[in-house]
Parts: sequence; C-alpha cells; structure tokens
Amino acid sequence: MWIKSYQFTYQRLFRPLIFGSMDAQTAHERILSFLARADQHDWVQSLAQALYRRMASFESTHVGGVTLDFPIILAAGFVKGQGFATEDEAIQAVERGENIIPGWRTMPNIVGPVEFGSFTRYPRLGNTGQVIWRDAATRSTQNRVGLKNPGARAASLFLAKHPPKKPFGINLAVSPQVTDPDQEEAELVESLQLFLEAGVLPDWFTLNLSCPNTEDDPRGHQTEEKARRLCRAMVAQLGEIPLWVKISPCLSTEQYAKLIGAFAAEGVRAVIATNTLPQPTPTDAEVTGGVGGGRLHMAALEATRHLMEARREQGYPVDVIGCGGVMDAKSYQDFRNLGVQAVQYWSAFVYQGLWAYAVILRK
Repeated sequence: MWIKSYQFTYQRLFRPLIFGSMDAQTAHERILSFLARADQHDWVQSLAQALYRRMASFESTHVGGVTLDFPIILAAGFVKGQGFATEDEAIQAVERGENIIPGWRTMPNIVGPVEFGSFTRYPRLGNTGQVIWRDAATRSTQNRVGLKNPGARAASLFLAKHPPKKPFGINLAVSPQVTDPDQEEAELVESLQLFLEAGVLPDWFTLNLSCPNTEDDPRGHQTEEKARRLCRAMVAQLGEIPLWVKISPCLSTEQYAKLIGAFAAEGVRAVIATNTLPQPTPTDAEVTGGVGGGRLHMAALEATRHLMEARREQGYPVDVIGCGGVMDAKSYQDFRNLGVQAVQYWSAFVYQGLWAYAVILRK
C-alpha cells in the first residue's frame, strides 16, 4: 500500500512538476544540492531510515561475494562527488569540512545499496556545458559528465571521516587518455591503496572498463589482455574484498566470452552488464554521450545473455549483474529471466523517484 501510494503521488504530482519546470541537468543539480544539505541533518536521516524500513520489505540476496538487503543497487554515477582542478584543492575542501560527495549519507539511508564513484586517481572537472539530458518518450537519460570526481585521495579522506552505511561499493576508473599499460595499472593500484590505507573498506570495488562520456572510446579498451592485467593487479591488493567489473554494451559475442573468461581466471566475483550506450547527444550530433534507461535496455539484455551463456557453458564462478533500463517490474524481470541474481539502476531514479527500487521490486 505504501509503495503504491508513493508511485501514484510521484507519477501524478512530482514528476510532472519536475519535468515541466526544469531540464534534466537543472533537476540533477538541484537534487545534489538538496542531498548535500540533507546529509547534515540527523532528523532527515532518521526519517529516511524509517521510510526505508517501511519500503524495503524484500528478500535479501547474495551476489558477487556480497549480501544485499534486496537484489537492486543504485549504480555508480550518482553519488560520485564534486569535480576539482587539482588534488590540493580537493584535499583543502575536505579539510575545510565541505561535503565533496553529496548524498554520501542520505542516499544509502533512502535506497540501500549504493555504488559510489566512479573515482579516478586524480580529480577531474568533467565536461562543460550541458551534460545531462532526458528523453521522456523512451524513459531514457543521456550524459557526458566525463568522470567528474574529486579524485581517489580526497574521496578516501572524505569517506574515512564520513563512513557510509553498508553495504556499499566503490567504482574506480583509469583517467581518460591514459593508455600506457604501466600507468593504467599504477593509477588503479594507487587508488585502491588510498582507500584501503584510509580505512575505507567497501563491500566491493568495481573496475570501470567502460566510460562512454569521456574523450576515449571504451569499447576498444576492453580486451582480454587488458582485463586480465588490470584485474590481476587489483585482486592482489584487495584481500577478501570482492572485485566486480563493469563493461560496455554492443561488444561481440566472442569479446564477451573472452572477457568473462578473463574475469574468472583473475578472481573477479561479478561482471556488471552494462554501462551506458554511446550515442550522439541531442544538442550536438558530433558529440557522444552515454544513453541509459529505456534505449539501453535491449542492448544490455543482449550483453547479459551472452555472458550468462558463456558462464553456463564454461562453469565460470562469476556472477552477472544486469544494468540497463531497469525501470519497473517488467524490465527487472527481463534480467531475472536470464538468470541474474541482482541488477543496478540509475535512470529509474529520474522516472520513478527516490524510492524507485521499491517500485521496481513491487510484485
């Protein structure tokens, strides 16, 4: 009853108000501003936790070496932090007591499992201008934020001071335009070490092999050799913390088979299928941004199908986590029908609101 009432109110009142009064980027910026303020107030957190207990009456699940309250996770890209020009500026902001990762406290209390990031070794300001769009007709989103984040050192210092509610994950990526293999590996290992040495111990780390809204083309980077090399280096640092890997849609069947084989060989516990779909942005056909939501759904299902087939045929001990257009019970069931144990979502947060996970899981 609670979930049904919430869904009716959001769809009939709040979503038309938000969509009618502001574009996607303005709405995104305002929700982050709200979260930054909400993180400061204990009474907001108490209310969020009370509503979570009311909404989250679902069965727990175990996936990728992690036990979750329910089989749905807020994907990386939302609770990722502010961008900075330099590491010194980011660290100084932490030392001044600024909230450089809006939502670090509020989002886990509202939605449960959250994947933080992506974080790169050094801060990034991301892309300028309009970088977020929505397509209501297909319930899709598109972004070219460009890995905007405070960098691993500042993020680790901040999260050490402000430990998030568990379970949560941390998503790490190599800086765009870094192509030297030794430098790629060094960035990831240094990022991991910064979090671990700061005492920030998430329930899982995710290697982001696929970011379509930067200067790079991620699909050309997802080779078997590169996957093995980077995963091996990360697993060696992690001890008992599981490693997951996020990959792109629209790879070949052979490439998916080789990737999941590489993940199995190097001790990866789960693969997330998939990241967003690279397409021209609405405002500039010469610029690419990552599409999520409805327009990604079929491509993500196809990737998941290939991975699950290879997993079954070879007996790989790597769980597959669906991600792409999980908007409601039907699209969630599309992934479950392929055999996945859990999914991630992002665009549903836009189209279904704060308690999207409860709407998706409601039978």
